Amino acid sequence: MLAFGQKSSVNRRRIIIRVVVASFFILFCFGILIYRLWDLQVASYQGLSERAERNRLSLVPISPRRGDIVDRNGVVLARSYRDYTIEIVPAQIKDVNALIEQLREIIPISDLEVRRFKRRLAGAHRFGSVIVRHNITDEEAALFAAHSYRFSGVSLKARWVREYPQGESAAHLIGYIGRISDKDKEYLEKEGLEGEYRGTDVIGKKGIEASYERQLHGKPGWEEVEISASGRPVRVLKRTDPIPGDNLRLSIDLGLQKMAEGLFNNPRSPQRGALVAIEPKTGEVLAYVSAPSFDPNLFIDGIDVENWRRLADSEDAPLLDRPISGTFPIGSTYKPFVALAALELGVRSAETRVPDPGYFEFGGQRFRNAGRAVYGPTNMHKAIVVSSDTYFFSLGPLLGVDRLHDFAIQFGFGKQTGVDLPGEKRGILPSKEWKRKAFKDPKKQVWHTGETISVAVGQGYNALTIMQLAQATAVLAANGVYMRPHIVNWLENPITRKAEQVVKSPEYTIPLKPEHLRVIKSAMTAVTRSGTARSVFAGANYVSAGKTGTAQVFSLKGSRYNAAALNKRLHDHALYMGFAPVDNPKIAVALIVENGGWGARVAAPIARKVFDYWLSPTRPITPEYVSPFVDEDAEAESSPDVEVPAETPKNPEDNMSEVIPDILGATSDPHHRDNTSSENR
Repeated sequence: MLAFGQKSSVNRRRIIIRVVVASFFILFCFGILIYRLWDLQVASYQGLSERAERNRLSLVPISPRRGDIVDRNGVVLARSYRDYTIEIVPAQIKDVNALIEQLREIIPISDLEVRRFKRRLAGAHRFGSVIVRHNITDEEAALFAAHSYRFSGVSLKARWVREYPQGESAAHLIGYIGRISDKDKEYLEKEGLEGEYRGTDVIGKKGIEASYERQLHGKPGWEEVEISASGRPVRVLKRTDPIPGDNLRLSIDLGLQKMAEGLFNNPRSPQRGALVAIEPKTGEVLAYVSAPSFDPNLFIDGIDVENWRRLADSEDAPLLDRPISGTFPIGSTYKPFVALAALELGVRSAETRVPDPGYFEFGGQRFRNAGRAVYGPTNMHKAIVVSSDTYFFSLGPLLGVDRLHDFAIQFGFGKQTGVDLPGEKRGILPSKEWKRKAFKDPKKQVWHTGETISVAVGQGYNALTIMQLAQATAVLAANGVYMRPHIVNWLENPITRKAEQVVKSPEYTIPLKPEHLRVIKSAMTAVTRSGTARSVFAGANYVSAGKTGTAQVFSLKGSRYNAAALNKRLHDHALYMGFAPVDNPKIAVALIVENGGWGARVAAPIARKVFDYWLSPTRPITPEYVSPFVDEDAEAESSPDVEVPAETPKNPEDNMSEVIPDILGATSDPHHRDNTSSENR
């Protein structure tokens, strides 16, 4: 009995200890639970409440409408329209391939669209939506809406889509948009613009679309959406509307643009080349031709491989923006500027007659006239009219390359003209400093006087753009007033309807003596009356001034040039520069026809037709400097007031007996031939 009582007492104590330990453990657990409840309900309430609210709400970006682009007359060149799309959120889909096959039962989806979708899917955010099909019709949209309950993670959305209704016309200056690349993302992050592109997957890539991207893009809006635990939207709580991008009114006249493009794109004999027309008083680019061209609509949703190969591999280089990216020695079209430099720098007077036996001899070497022509005693007027190489050869050593460089750069040669397009090349306007930097071999860094001889006739190291030649021609026509060339005339705010003019005043004025300008303009006028372009401009109801030029593309190595025996792509390039009317210039033109032959035969006729169109009294005229979105008071404040004094040229010389086509020039082609380097051409 005693033993049993002792054992029972021990068991009781153990039970009591266990109960006490269990009680303390339970109290401890309840203490932790109470503490956590207090922490969640009191200490961390604010932060957790905000997190819960964020989980309940989602900010959805709304892409802005991209601004429209119109020509000077209001003709639409680029616009945005609403398009229905079918989009998939990858995070909500288990088997994408199976889902696409199910979608194909409802709406047609091509294999190309599937491939594009998978490319987009590879770089998309897990919770972002990816387009699988666009350009959904109303019937297809209604059909999908009726079956949408079957497709979790798939939605029908509306987006803004870019369209270029003019197709290939003016494609290089308008440019195009494309999907935002990794390089674009890096740029946006660097500039702190990532937030501006939420909900947007395209950006300007080329042309005006790229250079005015910030103005065209606009600012995104936002929707505050309440979502369920499964992630599906329940209702929109708040909305901030997007701000559309500015509309752009260009200086381009689409009628002139298409007419000039047609001169290059004749179906029977299409030509490669470039043309730029500028209004001298304002700097407005009236036409901008790069032939051949391309259709920018191909790039909107990503160009397919077949079309890309067709464009990229073409030997005609349709993607090359020739007016600002193609560089050429401009041949004899450079001569008026060289002559003006000689007058302004006091190197030679206009009346001085220089013997022209058909060649210029320097350092024991003869540099011959084009066509081996002989002109006899020649003054400056005659030298420009007949395009005497000998006369300008002799000016080279007198001017010196550095003085010629410093004078010509004022007109826009050898620098970016400032035109509002991306990718403009500086070209090469040679100088002693340029040569020291261009060559690594110390022996080649030395400038030789004989090299200036070639430079003085627009050859040698000269490699300039057609935009530079057009701008220089416009500055010459405006008597030295440098208006920055521009394609965008007005920026219009689509909400306030207020417009801002892009260029209002000259950048600078070159101090040129009026008597020197009269000499050059008189000679250039004679070119169209009795000189190398006389037959082209016969019968014109206006007086124009100009200069023909021919750029050579391979080395003759002492032999004579015979176009009939050469491949077409080795023929000379044809150039022309000029302005009209002479007494009050309204248009200045520069152009090149690649492998076209003589400038007088091929390039000058194009310029004549451009002048005829623009100066025709029956052409529809849009009020100059006026935006239709600006009231009269605003217009009065912002319109440019630039007075350019007109100079009346002297009458051209009579009895010009020796007038030949101008076939002197060169290009940056690797096969460049230079007839100034040897006695025999």
